[in-house]
Amino acid sequence: MENKQSEMVTITTGQEGRFRWAAVTAMLLAIGAILRLVSPSIAGVSPNWIIAMYCLAIVLFRPSVGRAMSIGLVAGALCLATSKSVFPYGNLISEPIGAFVCALIVGLPFSMKVGRLDLRPALGALGGTLASGLTFTTLAKLILGLPLNVYLYGMLPVVFTVAAANTVIAQALYYPVAALLGGLTAKAKEVGSSK
Repeated sequence: MENKQSEMVTITTGQEGRFRWAAVTAMLLAIGAILRLVSPSIAGVSPNWIIAMYCLAIVLFRPSVGRAMSIGLVAGALCLATSKSVFPYGNLISEPIGAFVCALIVGLPFSMKVGRLDLRPALGALGGTLASGLTFTTLAKLILGLPLNVYLYGMLPVVFTVAAANTVIAQALYYPVAALLGGLTAKAKEVGSSK
């Protein structure tokens, strides 16, 4: 009996990594959607994992403002599908605005480091979550005609709490995800150079 050993053949297109940002962003958004569905709330508040993940993607890949808003629109559609709000369609407006603000903060031309710690993930997530949350709650108040007391004392504290949680999440995940992506890039270059 003849023992045949198969050889792995890799076909390259010359465009390795061209759409890597889209694949990684989609993966992060999917993880965020799953976590949003399964995360328990503490005192009625849970992190918005989708916002944290799109802010992380924006920090990692630094897309143009238009591309960032497109990421926000996809995130808004995911939030719409996973929302427990009485006004889920507000996500289609609030998430592109959050992504826009995050992209503006991340794109600022000065260092945001304290020692060796890069604070862009925290600041991007803080700005993006606040912009998204304030837009969403203001739209909900205006469209649903909610009383000012509900808006000021019920909705705004939730926005600030979620923003704080997302700030910590984005900062905590930044270095492991960046290291993973760097490792994948290095591995792809090794495979490419060995041909």
